[in-house]
Amino acid sequence: MTRDDLSRKNLTALPNLLTYLRVLAIPAIILILIPPTSGRLQNAAFALYVMASLTDYLDGILARRHNMVTSVGKLLDPLADKLLTCAVLIMLIELGKVHGWMVFLIIGREFIITGLRSIAASQGLILDASRMGKNKMVSQTVAILCLLVHVEGYERPLWLTGTAFLWISLAFGYWSAGAYFVDFYRKAKTLARGAGARVDTN
Repeated sequence: MTRDDLSRKNLTALPNLLTYLRVLAIPAIILILIPPTSGRLQNAAFALYVMASLTDYLDGILARRHNMVTSVGKLLDPLADKLLTCAVLIMLIELGKVHGWMVFLIIGREFIITGLRSIAASQGLILDASRMGKNKMVSQTVAILCLLVHVEGYERPLWLTGTAFLWISLAFGYWSAGAYFVDFYRKAKTLARGAGARVDTN
């Protein structure tokens, strides 16, 4: 990251400002969901989560269409997404809507893939996002929305739907994790062969 990446222009670019708003929504959601809570407060947290998720969608579109992709954005955007998801899932444990072991598996998977991407980047390798990874994100978002919203008389159906989608996201998550490891192995092997070939020609 260069000095230009940390310039005021880059730091205050609209996509980055939207990311900052998403980060600011996290402590607000946590405070709202601290037990004891109510259906009205849960819906307030739901509304904040929806707005935060929309900023994730919008900042990506703005950055690409108006050529405002920055190193700060590349770092903060996925970090903000993970923090938001982890924060809401942990608070759902407090509300008794999600099992702690399931949240541990979800968060653990994120740590593993983040570490793998870091290792790959240190070797000059890029692990492209997979379709399974995107399916994981969509199903996880649907699960959180169903588990977070409060509709009188529909608590059980919403919980069952949210739990089902959480299981689906867990399956997609570890399926995509396996695909990332296979992709990393293949690219690392190709890189090693290329390096070996260069050594032989020299």
